[in-house]
Amino acid sequence: MLCITNTQARRLFLYLQGLSESPNKHLTRENLYDLIVRMGFVQVDSIRTVERAHHLTLMSRNTRYQPAMLQTLLEKDGHLFENWTHDAAIIPTQWYPYWQPRFARARQNITQSQHWIGRLGTDAQQVLDRVRQRIRDHGPVMARELTEKRAPGVGVWWGWGPSKTALEYLWRTGELAICGRVNFQKVYDLSERVIPETYHRHIPSEAEYIDWACQTALDRLGCATPSELAAFWGSFNLADAKAWCERQAGQSIREVLVESADGSAPRQAYARHDIDTVIQELPAPTPRVRFLSPFDPVIRDRKRALRLFNFDYRFEAFVPAPQRQYGYYVLPMLERDRFIGRIDLKCDRNTSTLVVNGLWFEPGVRPS
Repeated sequence: MLCITNTQARRLFLYLQGLSESPNKHLTRENLYDLIVRMGFVQVDSIRTVERAHHLTLMSRNTRYQPAMLQTLLEKDGHLFENWTHDAAIIPTQWYPYWQPRFARARQNITQSQHWIGRLGTDAQQVLDRVRQRIRDHGPVMARELTEKRAPGVGVWWGWGPSKTALEYLWRTGELAICGRVNFQKVYDLSERVIPETYHRHIPSEAEYIDWACQTALDRLGCATPSELAAFWGSFNLADAKAWCERQAGQSIREVLVESADGSAPRQAYARHDIDTVIQELPAPTPRVRFLSPFDPVIRDRKRALRLFNFDYRFEAFVPAPQRQYGYYVLPMLERDRFIGRIDLKCDRNTSTLVVNGLWFEPGVRPS
């Protein structure tokens, strides 16, 4: 069995995720689209302490990135769409057909959830029909145009009324799509008016979906265990991933051993048959230090990041302040193929100042 060194595994993963090349390369919208396809998706998050997650993730890969590029690809060109992976994300529209099985699964899960049923209320079907008809007759809508008044003291996120809940239900089950955002608030429209008709024609079976999901996940991780394959898109269980690996082993994939950086034993994983050739041809990562978003796909799987990079990262924005080890919005610092530290940043937009609240280097790293 081929043994992949820890350095090779790290460099392969960073290369596949667009973090090995110069961050100053010329960037067009077409280049940006290719980058997102290469990564698989870009997670969306509302926190703007430095910049919103999707912008920060793309900027860390190319400093010439401009948010308007992403907005055009998403809202005008229709090359990207927004929906759910493990969380809200921006995804290439070419893969929209593979969200149809997810929509069906979401529909089943939501209709069995007391949490959702309670929010929709006792006349759920009437609420859904009313929201559908409103959008069909009058076009795109934001939740604030429909949402009932919240009870006093109830916050925005946890105080969804029936109409807001209906919008989210119809979006997560595929009837609606996001056609834009205004001050980060979603604008919903019928998916048939947002997603090109050609992507509605084919509905993959569950088996086709799992095959596609495992294939695309492996091509973006380089080498992975079944649990890592299942976690990448966050849409099917470990048993399905294991079964897929067993079927494909010796055909499109092979078993390998991957060395760890955290002192744990080498991990048995799967990779493409040409993995030995690929790792020999990997370019050396650039020395530029990059600040990654807390939602960057390279560190989203915390256990994998610990094993590959010996970097133990925790996002502490939702941790009570007295219990934080580092800070509210701490960004990992990547140099070449290792994490050298973390930095707590905040953008003070009133004074156009980037505030450094804290800087911590990893053990053995000396500032120069």
